[in-house]
Amino acid sequence: MIKFVLVSIFCMLIAVRSQTFKKCFTPDENRGTCIPFESCKHLYELVQKYPTNPRNRLYISLSQCGLFNNQPYVCCKDQEESLQSAAPDPPISNKYIPKLSECGSFYEYRLNTNVTQLDDYPWLALLGYTKPQNETGFHCGGVLISRRYVLTSSRCVKGKSLPQSWQLIHVRLGEYNLDTEIDCDDAYVYEKVCSDPPIDVRIAEIIPHPQYNPNDKSQFNDIALLRLEKDVQFSEFIKPICLPIDSRIRDDLLVDQKLEVAGWGKSEKPSSSSIILKSRVEGISTDHCNQYYSNEQRQINSYNHICAGKTGQYSCRSDLGGPLMKINDRANLPYYYVAGIASSDPSSCGASTKPGIYTRVGNYIDWILATVKG
Repeated sequence: MIKFVLVSIFCMLIAVRSQTFKKCFTPDENRGTCIPFESCKHLYELVQKYPTNPRNRLYISLSQCGLFNNQPYVCCKDQEESLQSAAPDPPISNKYIPKLSECGSFYEYRLNTNVTQLDDYPWLALLGYTKPQNETGFHCGGVLISRRYVLTSSRCVKGKSLPQSWQLIHVRLGEYNLDTEIDCDDAYVYEKVCSDPPIDVRIAEIIPHPQYNPNDKSQFNDIALLRLEKDVQFSEFIKPICLPIDSRIRDDLLVDQKLEVAGWGKSEKPSSSSIILKSRVEGISTDHCNQYYSNEQRQINSYNHICAGKTGQYSCRSDLGGPLMKINDRANLPYYYVAGIASSDPSSCGASTKPGIYTRVGNYIDWILATVKG
């Protein structure tokens, strides 16, 4: 009898050990280890600091990977040693550009779906145009980089295919669902969360890059700034994204690296979605990218461009002028930065077999910093 009990305990301990210390994947697809909840420092501290945050509570619930003696176990993200010795982030020379602690808010606890939550990308912007017969519409995207400036594509402000009868008049911020006045999210399980109403801010100045040529087939320098009439008040649903100020990320080619795109699919053609959709894409070498565009006589180089895609899907999640985003997870405080601005037409949603082309923002940091003012 004693021998049977010892064998049973031994088997149970082996089972528990194999269950609780096995490798796993977190809800956002990072590698992790199944350990006691209280041993997972960053998750445990999250609950202590923000006990009522619905996003965090949902993420922790989805992280559970076992239970032993009524003690929950969670899939805890593996921490790289290199993160402990990360170099401090560089100072920003322009006082009107937010500090890295004030932009690119990074929620580690995201759901791995193509549908966004209300506050996933609070920097996304829509560009509003007036058209003949008192019509209006959103036909491009952009990204908020400060209280007064939105970054977008020059194609959206002086592109060859942009009708001359259209006039860009305002930027919409804080939008999520174009079909509803007040946007709510039921994905939080514990409670229904609603955002503030979106705001429309008039544009005071349109600043395409001075070397942009609408007739250039390669669309070099396809980047522009929009100066708003007034400062934007930041909130949970309206925040700026960071710029690639740090030379370590500014010069990164991003080949084979995970990137993100998100948007409504806006271009000069109709919208493909009423709510923000997102997709993970990977950086592609410009040599490889040139093979896709060889018939269009478009030259793509790593100095001016970033190529990224996921065949047949990249265009469904992006807006012309919208951001290609990367997480700088080696910073002291991880943050999102805008790596690129969509320069290829995303209108053929789901039909294109070509990767997307993005203007490399890092190449234009000096111009941005010299142009942005109060």
